[in-house]
Amino acid sequence: MRLARIGTAGAERPAVQDEDGTWRDLTGVVEDLDATTVTPQSLEAIRTARAGDLPEVTVGRFGPPVARIGKIVCIGLNYRDHAAETGLPVPPEPVLFMKAPDTVVGPDDEVLVPRASTRTDWEVELAVIIGTTAAYLSSPEDAAAHIAGYAISHDVSEREFQLERGGQWDKGKNCATFNPFGPWLVTADEVGDVQDLGLRLWVNGKLKQDGTTKDMIFPVHHLVHYLSQFMTLYPGDVINTGTPAGVALGVPGTPYLAPGDVVEVEVDGLGRQRQIFGKA
Repeated sequence: MRLARIGTAGAERPAVQDEDGTWRDLTGVVEDLDATTVTPQSLEAIRTARAGDLPEVTVGRFGPPVARIGKIVCIGLNYRDHAAETGLPVPPEPVLFMKAPDTVVGPDDEVLVPRASTRTDWEVELAVIIGTTAAYLSSPEDAAAHIAGYAISHDVSEREFQLERGGQWDKGKNCATFNPFGPWLVTADEVGDVQDLGLRLWVNGKLKQDGTTKDMIFPVHHLVHYLSQFMTLYPGDVINTGTPAGVALGVPGTPYLAPGDVVEVEVDGLGRQRQIFGKA
C-alpha cells in the first residue's frame, strides 16, 4: 500500500491510494498516520478498509507520511562510493547520528538555508519506518518483521557546521526544515528488493546523485538489527540509511545550495520530492 498525509501543514488527513491510483480518505479508519497506526494490526485494518468504499481525497500538498515521529536515527558514510568521494575509509561499523523530529517537513515544502551558512548540501536517502518495537534483535533476518515500510528522506546538511565547528555532526544536521520526508509511506510488501532501488537527486535540473541501494555498506536489515543493540526502536521511528556519491562536499568546485535553488529527489517506487530553497 501507499499511505500519505494530505492537506495543509498541521491539518493533514491520512489517506491510502487505491488500485487505480485514486487517493482515499482514511479519517474514518484511523485518526492519523503515526506510531499507533503504522503497526501490523493497523495496517491490516487499513488494507481491509481500502477494499471498501472510502471517500476520494483531493490531492494538494503532501505532508510528512508519519506524524509525531519519536526519533530519527541516521547512518553516515553508508555507501561505498560516498565514503570514497569524501576521502574517508569504509567504516567497520555503522556511523550513527540523530536528527530531531522537528527538522521534518513535507516533501515539497520550502527548505531554509541557515543564517551564515555557506555550505548547505544535499543527500537523497532511503528512509525506513519502524512498525513493531525492536530491541536486541537476534539477527538481521529478524528485522523484516519490524519494518512498516519505506519512504524518501532528504538529509539536508550544513557542512561547515557539521565538520568545522567542533563537537558532533548534529550541528550541521538539525537546522529547521533539514529533513523533507515523503511523499508516501510504501509498505514493505510493495517495495520488493529494498537492496535494489535507484536513488536520484537533481539541483536546478542537473543530475547530481544517481546511486543504488546495492552500494550500501550495511544493508537495511543489518542496520535495524544493529541499532536494536544500542537503542529500542519504536513504531513510528525513522532510520535514514545514508546517501550515495554526488554530494557537493564530495565533488570539488561544486556550488553549495543557496536561496532560490530547486532540488528534486526520487527513489524507485517511493515517489518524488521538489523543494525550493529559501533563507532563514
